[in-house]
Amino acid sequence: MNDNRYPRGSDLMTNILDTLHGRQTLGDQFSAEGEPTIRANNPQTGEVLPGAFYEATEQEAGRALTLAAECADAFRLTPRQTRANLLRLIADRIEALGDALLQRAHEETALPMPRLTGERGRTVAQARRFADLIEEGSWVDARIDTARPDRQPLPKPDVRKMLRPIGPVVVFGASNFPLAISVAGSDTVSALGAGCPVVVKAHPGHPGACELIAGAVREAVAEAGLPAGVFSLVHGASHDVGRWLVEHPACRAVAFTGSLAGGKALADLAAARPEPIPVYAEMGSVNPMFLMPRALAERAEQIAEQYVLSLNMGVGQFCTNPGVVLAVEGPGYDAFKDAVAQRVTGTAPATMLHAGICSAYGRGVERLQSNAQVQPVASSEQAADADKAQAACQFFETDAQSFLNNPALQDEVFGPCGLLVRCKDAGDFERIAAAMAGSLTATVHAQPGEVGTDSTLVATLEPRVGRLLFNGIPTGIEVCASMHHGGPFPATTHAGYTSIGTDSILRFVKPVCYQGWPDELLPEELRNANPAGIWRMVDDQRTQEPVRPNPR
Repeated sequence: MNDNRYPRGSDLMTNILDTLHGRQTLGDQFSAEGEPTIRANNPQTGEVLPGAFYEATEQEAGRALTLAAECADAFRLTPRQTRANLLRLIADRIEALGDALLQRAHEETALPMPRLTGERGRTVAQARRFADLIEEGSWVDARIDTARPDRQPLPKPDVRKMLRPIGPVVVFGASNFPLAISVAGSDTVSALGAGCPVVVKAHPGHPGACELIAGAVREAVAEAGLPAGVFSLVHGASHDVGRWLVEHPACRAVAFTGSLAGGKALADLAAARPEPIPVYAEMGSVNPMFLMPRALAERAEQIAEQYVLSLNMGVGQFCTNPGVVLAVEGPGYDAFKDAVAQRVTGTAPATMLHAGICSAYGRGVERLQSNAQVQPVASSEQAADADKAQAACQFFETDAQSFLNNPALQDEVFGPCGLLVRCKDAGDFERIAAAMAGSLTATVHAQPGEVGTDSTLVATLEPRVGRLLFNGIPTGIEVCASMHHGGPFPATTHAGYTSIGTDSILRFVKPVCYQGWPDELLPEELRNANPAGIWRMVDDQRTQEPVRPNPR
């Protein structure tokens, strides 16, 4: 394998980029049985970037998953320290790619270098955070109920349970986070940390960045001494490649971040299999913001500044973008509307991730412009340049009843587009909240005492969102143990799971219960002496102590 290693060091950027080969990475082998039809374009200039990438064939997709299945049992049984080491090696290898990775990602996505530098930091930090989680070990939620053979009227058996990996996972890279939610993003590192082999479908919008990171992961797998089939990457611009991966019998779960149409299609494919499997799809949402009257009256200018900042962050290409904002009419409403309009007008158009996303954004804006119940308020004064895939910021207005009467107004417009809903009173908030589909987030801006613990609005929002914010903006996600990045459909396919934060590992495990097993045959996390040293639930008490016999 060493002859295929990528050179490293900041002075070797050109050499690293020259190594792009466009083939499938199937364990420790490269394969190119399809046609080299995938080319990356610089969305800002229209330039076709160097490198042709081969469309995977059905046989190649199948081999990737066959390799994963062949090593799944061995990988599942690896010591947790080995998997933690793998994740740290992945982080090290990504960093070793230096500026070459950032440069290629910048050329493929038009994301600015400071943003990509920060995203790389998040990518390696979350890999190391998962390494710490795996190494400490208590995340497996070990539970032990010891036997009581003298219990009447029936003896109590010894029952023990913990989380175990489910097997090969297919990861679809996201377009809007080419590093942090892509080849070595949160889906991949959480699955590898759990002990699941991973097959990644590279995003055709940034195939070069995907291949560079795949090389880093491939090196890390070899250096960790793990079977090569633990990681593979395939390219594909057609829907067929995704279908082959999801329908393959070795695939045990799918992670996806993208559009509602894409996530729903994958979920339908998985459900139609002879043996259905879960698809953990995060598909975005309108992320409503509710501006309470006093907050609006006292902080209209400040809230407007925060709102426009959030609306335009990343050219509006965040799944937590606040697409709908609701406010009660009055002086504060007018001040907020005017302040937003002023800022929107002064917002320069910016290049989106690729021409396809830009075209979809244009169609979404046209839907609002053609709706008789929606009025334009403001747009970027400077015209967008279609040749540079630019999006102009847009701000529209409607009233509460029209919003309720037009379910299509809840459809996400992926980009820097906001819709202001004019409400007569706080009762409109509750009626609209009750009618809204699932969302990743909802935000409430309020002054002290304006929202109580018995708030009907909050009670209505809780079952409809994954994250509730108070006096903040939803864009920008803290990667931490308490983060929940999920929500009811259509935001995601499984509201109980998160795709960001350490709990995202729970998507790729299942509980296994061991009843009556000899101590020496149990996983070390469940043995009496607790050789793993983890926290466990023993006879309803959380402890790190060894299991002691029940008193007779």
